[in-house]
Amino acid sequence: QVQLVESGGGLVQAGGSLRLSCTASGSIFSNSAMAWYRQAPGKQREFVARITIFANTYYADSVKGRFTISRDNAKNTVYLQMNSLKPEDTAVYVCAARPSYQATDYWGQGTQVTVSS
Repeated sequence: QVQLVESGGGLVQAGGSLRLSCTASGSIFSNSAMAWYRQAPGKQREFVARITIFANTYYADSVKGRFTISRDNAKNTVYLQMNSLKPEDTAVYVCAARPSYQATDYWGQGTQVTVSS
């Protein structure tokens, strides 16, 4: 079965950095666009960053210039490097995979990121 497992969340001070990782099981990774979403309490799920199978990257305006998404196909892992963190970045960060030619997405369980003032 397909499984996405995130890691790297935690508590950081404003201005600090954190790197999230998401590892995908099975054979889906290299043929999947990967993305990070986040959801804060009382707010809608928000797109954060996406990386295509060709390693093209896209970012939400709110994180552009601070966050970097990357992928390592050999490790079946996508990363989200988060720099200059702000309290408003506090959320559960969820990894998603969208395999090519499939109608369904796969989602991880999420990892909590808390940025304190």
